[in-house]
Amino acid sequence: MIESGPTSHVYFSQRLRLHYVDWGNEEAPPMLMVHGGRDHCRNWDWVARDLSRDYHVIAPDLRGHGDSQWMIGGSYNTVDYVYDIAQLLHQKKMTPATIISHSLGASVSLLYTGLYPKTVKKLVAIEGMGLSSSAARTAEGAASGDSAATGRLLDDWVRGTRRIAGRLPRRYPTLEEAFQRMQEENPHLSESQARHLTIHGSNQNEDGTFSWKFDNYVRATAPVGLTAEQIHHLYERITCPTLLVYGSESWVPSPANDERAKYLSSMRLAVIEDAGHWVHHDQLAEFLTIVRGFLKEPSSGASARHDASQEGSLA
Repeated sequence: MIESGPTSHVYFSQRLRLHYVDWGNEEAPPMLMVHGGRDHCRNWDWVARDLSRDYHVIAPDLRGHGDSQWMIGGSYNTVDYVYDIAQLLHQKKMTPATIISHSLGASVSLLYTGLYPKTVKKLVAIEGMGLSSSAARTAEGAASGDSAATGRLLDDWVRGTRRIAGRLPRRYPTLEEAFQRMQEENPHLSESQARHLTIHGSNQNEDGTFSWKFDNYVRATAPVGLTAEQIHHLYERITCPTLLVYGSESWVPSPANDERAKYLSSMRLAVIEDAGHWVHHDQLAEFLTIVRGFLKEPSSGASARHDASQEGSLA
């Protein structure tokens, strides 16, 4: 069980009040940890506690997640998440940073790193290749003027958003029942892990029940986004060493069979046995061993600390 935790802070991005935690050790090299969808920043506590001995670790709650503000109007789009972490690193003046990220957060971090390659020293992406190839092709067909694809894409979005609008957040009568649901979601979790994630991932409602902190609207896929070609272009711009981590028991397809991985020139893959989608929870010790080994390796061509104004250059 985590004995003590980090300090909580707030920053602003697109007028949203967003939350992040800071593990201290401010003189150490900067490290950003980005959680996955419907998750929260405190899911990194075990990893952050270990790595904060050698790094200045911060971990945000993405918009609509954890203790960050929910959006009113509009969709939760990946590019907005990219903007949020760009703002956090810019405001904290914490570049170049090492990034460790999971699922949605890994997808966001890959795009951010391709957009601003000089600001990232090393990248660890746990199961975060983003949209599936088929979904990316559907979006690309709509963007290219395929009227049938456009209609299907927008209709799916409208129908899906309507369903979410009518979906009330589930209320658990007790925290213990929310904890049991957490254990059901990931049977690899120990009792202490599941309880910790439940406590930090839920709020108590006015009637005494408990609900998860994330906004139900994060379930809706934005109807527009980057095309497969645009994503490939950003992946090609990534210059830092990149470690893709995959759990052998995960429902996510292995990056070894993903055509997009070939665009990551400095990529290597680590498959961890007896782990599902939440690799950093399921096999914490092995995950930390692999990541620490990766972080100790020399970074040829790694950029030195630079003025944040350089972020805007795509040359």
